[in-house]
Formats: sequence, C-alpha cells, structure tokens
Amino acid sequence: MLRKLLGRAAQPARCRPFAAVAALSLLLLVGAGGKTHAAFAVFTTPVGSTAGGQPVNAEADITTSAGQIQIVLKNLQANPTSVIQCISSFSFTLASPANLTGSSQTAANAPTINVNNGGTTTPGSTLTTVAAVGWVFTAGPPGLLNVLGAGGAGPANLIIGPPGAGGVYSNAGGSIAGNGPHNPFLNQTATFTITAPNVTAGTTIASVIFGFGTTGDAPVPGTGQTPEPATVITLVTGLPFGLLALRRRLRRQQADVAV
Repeated sequence: MLRKLLGRAAQPARCRPFAAVAALSLLLLVGAGGKTHAAFAVFTTPVGSTAGGQPVNAEADITTSAGQIQIVLKNLQANPTSVIQCISSFSFTLASPANLTGSSQTAANAPTINVNNGGTTTPGSTLTTVAAVGWVFTAGPPGLLNVLGAGGAGPANLIIGPPGAGGVYSNAGGSIAGNGPHNPFLNQTATFTITAPNVTAGTTIASVIFGFGTTGDAPVPGTGQTPEPATVITLVTGLPFGLLALRRRLRRQQADVAV
C-alpha cells in the first residue's frame, strides 16, 4: 500500500498533493503504531509572578517516558535587573502511584553566556555533561534540581533570560553585569535527563516549583497542563479524517481546472 501511495506522488501535478500527504499520514500511523510512547506537559510561572519584588517568567517542558524524565527549563524574563530573576532550582512532584525511587540525573546540556560591565555579552561554550552544567539532582520527594546545593556550581550557572534590544542587558545591575561569582550564566535554557525506573509514559506531573536567585528563598509555584496520553493517540489517529476533507477539496479544485 505504501508503495502505491508513494508511486502516486509521481503522477500528474494535480494528483500529487493528496498522494504525498496520504503517504506521510501512513508513515505517521505506522510509526505511532496506535500507541503513545511519552507524555508531555508544560508548566509556567503565573502571569504577574515576582521574586524579591522583580518580575519573573519561566517555563518547564517535561517529557515522561519509560524509565526517563526529560526537563527543559527556560527563563523567559527578558533584560533582567537582578540575579534574583534567574532560575536556580526546580522541584517537581509525580502524581501517585509513580515515584522517584532509584532515580538519578544522567545527562544535562546548556549553553553559557557571560554578562560584562555595561550589559554587553560574551558567548560561552555549550556544557554537555552533568558535572559541567553543575545542577545537582535529589530524588526527594519532591524531585529537586538545584544549582545552589552541595556539589552545585552556584552562585554561577543560574539560568538567565534573554537580553534586551541589540543583545545588551541594559537593565542589568551589579548582581549580573560584570559580577565574577555569578558569571557565567546558563543562556536562557537548560535540559536535564533523569533516569527513573518507576516512571512510565503514562506518568504525570502533579506540581512544580521554580526557584530564583542565589539565596534559594524565592519559590514560585508553576501552573500548567499535563495532557493525557490518549490525547496524542487521538491526534495521530485523527489524521485520516483531515485527509478525507483535503481529498474532497482537491477534487473540487481539479474539477474547476477541467472546466
């Protein structure tokens, strides 16, 4: 069947769009196998959140799969004034009955940046190991990623948000610009992989807390949605219905051309 669909892509131009899309749909369905292999959730700080009187804006994209949790932390607060607006920790609780027993951090990845006096920047290297990124994981509960704890890289390697206009941190005060102990920063995002034998693709995240600053006393609970695995199945298996509508539309267009 797949050969037939792919072969239709070589037909006259008026027939190609549907054949190509149908072939793509079949590949997606075969690859998915009607099953989901991971659950995805996004948590963010509520609108108007503050830490130490300064605005903060952060996001965590969390993927759970068989034996693994991947967490991508993002600092979205542009042109910060103080280091208290930089992410320094992240904690999360799994929905019962899943637990973090026997879990450990097995991978980490993050680009770095140095903020100079005056707010100009110097790009750093991309850190590719757990030790280099310097965020320590403890299983808890709750699970905690923390740059300030024992063995962490803090007060450096906090996650800073994007710069202002022209790539300059024009608002940066002395706790950011040219601050030796606080530089380098992780540049806007960091990815962490937790190996967790009791986690499955159906595991969901019950709650999260973002931590900001170098003192560890500026927690902000995150809000978000944990989509059910069935949502992914519905999206994939629902593709043919969209294709039928597309096919009808293409036939109408072909009929118009023939006239």
